[in-house]
Amino acid sequence: MRKLSQIWFEVQGVLFPFIEKQVEEPLTEKLKHLITTLELIRIEDMVRVPQYWQGRSPRYRKQIARAFVAKAVYNMDTTRELIDRLKISPALRRICGWEKISDIPHESSFSRAFKEFSESGLTQIVHSRLIKQYMGDKIVGHISRDSTSIDAREKSVRKLKILKPKKKRGRPKKGEVRIKELTRLERQQSMGAKEMLEELPKACDVGTKMNSKGYKKSWVGYKLHIDAADGHIPISCVLTSASLHDSQAALSLAELTSQRVTNLYDLMDSAYDSPIIKQHSRSLGHVPIIDVNPRGNKKRKLELKEEAHRFGVINFKNPADIRYNERSNVERVNGRLKDEFGGKMVRVRGYAKVMTHLMFGIIALTSDQLMRFVT
Repeated sequence: MRKLSQIWFEVQGVLFPFIEKQVEEPLTEKLKHLITTLELIRIEDMVRVPQYWQGRSPRYRKQIARAFVAKAVYNMDTTRELIDRLKISPALRRICGWEKISDIPHESSFSRAFKEFSESGLTQIVHSRLIKQYMGDKIVGHISRDSTSIDAREKSVRKLKILKPKKKRGRPKKGEVRIKELTRLERQQSMGAKEMLEELPKACDVGTKMNSKGYKKSWVGYKLHIDAADGHIPISCVLTSASLHDSQAALSLAELTSQRVTNLYDLMDSAYDSPIIKQHSRSLGHVPIIDVNPRGNKKRKLELKEEAHRFGVINFKNPADIRYNERSNVERVNGRLKDEFGGKMVRVRGYAKVMTHLMFGIIALTSDQLMRFVT
């Protein structure tokens, strides 16, 4: 809090008046939001411009990185819209780092820079540094885990059918040993975070998910898995194929989050109801609170219904249920990312570029939520 307060006082008391004097016009609330975000994340410090290169000079890479943050803050649809806004707004242009309109690179330069940022994982590095710097020394009460659909403008990849030998029916013969194939969750138990992430599918395909009203929704694209802390702060994110079940990314997300913050409770819906996920959460020193999934067991469903009825009769609220209500943190993060920070407007193709586009929005969202503690 002390670090954030110091940054806010410097921005409000020094930086805002200085920029207003330079551009000779009052700053709008959106511009102030952008200035605060850029000052907090310092993305230009992580952009590396090579000393020697071939072809067109990459000297504007730092300014372009700041401009892509502005694109997320302003919730712009396309890079072309961003360039047009830079040309007509002297204040926005100066904040991103260009003095004159003629200094703004062509759209193709923005595209090449975006490709470089995607290949280097710039946005993931910036977000990780931001969380460790301002949240790493704090104890987080609840981590809420969930995923959200990401629509993409690309063709889905056809899945290759793998012919497996038919399983023998009945009991094995005397002396016969049948090797059981391990599930992904069972394999992940002996892996590190990097190995888990490499094993997850990342191709664009078709996903289906049940919405809050009980209807199935299908889309072509990807699925973004998010761990969010109290205060609607995204801690870690993983992008996978749309068809991947939520539970398959749970262990990798948990490992990433544990490397950045210390939390007490893991909150997940019924899609994550697995003994392996619960055991992994406890091994990290957390308390898993996961909604029960009866999986078609009528007897189990009836028991849960009767238990809820008994709690209602005596007006008793289960403490775990009260904590579970905090899971709305991650749902609000999903909503804000899509409605305010470009999550609905994915115009790039390929896993790396889609992840970079979404992470620019996540960075802007994280900065905004952090500054709400001191404003």
